[in-house]
Amino acid sequence: MDGRDERISGLLGAARGRWLALAGVLAVALALGACGSAKTVAPPSGSGPASGPPSSTASGASTAGTLTASMRTKRYCEVLLVQLVNGKASAEVYNSYPLNDCPAEQWTALDANAIAAREGVPRAVLNGPRYWLMDRVEKAASADRVTKDFGGIAMIREASVTVGSLADGAKPYTPHNVNRSTVFTFDAGRTVYELTGADGSTYVMQTWSQQVDPKLAEGDLAGLATRLHLPAGWSYRSRTLTSPLRVVTTTTDAKVLQDDLMNSYSLETGT
Repeated sequence: MDGRDERISGLLGAARGRWLALAGVLAVALALGACGSAKTVAPPSGSGPASGPPSSTASGASTAGTLTASMRTKRYCEVLLVQLVNGKASAEVYNSYPLNDCPAEQWTALDANAIAAREGVPRAVLNGPRYWLMDRVEKAASADRVTKDFGGIAMIREASVTVGSLADGAKPYTPHNVNRSTVFTFDAGRTVYELTGADGSTYVMQTWSQQVDPKLAEGDLAGLATRLHLPAGWSYRSRTLTSPLRVVTTTTDAKVLQDDLMNSYSLETGT
């Protein structure tokens, strides 16, 4: 490896924490694009990986009617294929939802370095596992769908994303604007987990992560206030909904942040 390669490798290695910190934010915008134009996003029909060739393209998106099944607690994971150009990072993001539930055995066996070498990119980042907390998502369909197989886990390519300078550190509790054109719905009777900022803004948890705490489960979320390192003036709570909570970002950017356990939240829109 020459000096230039070592410098690039070092930059990418230093950036890994940034990519992991932003991966949940990216997932919010990207993970749902392949679910078709259904009014309700459905959970995967099976828990195992889909079969087929390493990559394929399906033209056209299916249209389905309203589905009653909830996606809440459904597990997913992502692979980010990262490029570095002039000190700026970009990535193609592949997501397992709704093709499968990111089987643990296959996921833990993935080697990011081997994936990067196979795909011809300088860095691959593994993001997950994560679990959805909303019940439904409304999102417009994409025209084409590209899939790849990563160690037996079929994933959908959702987009190519430019994050920016590697010198910009991602910090927890910092909102990021995400153009995702979606409606997230949390059903009445569900428990939701919320952060309230020093300015009074309220963010609802949309996914929880097992990247920092591999044993974190839904039953642990109500008690996170004692574990989080909240900024001054911030608070955390859980509550049971008496009516549906909808986060509507069809005509405006969503504002998304993560806590220090890498759980991700959306700003509530009051609609």
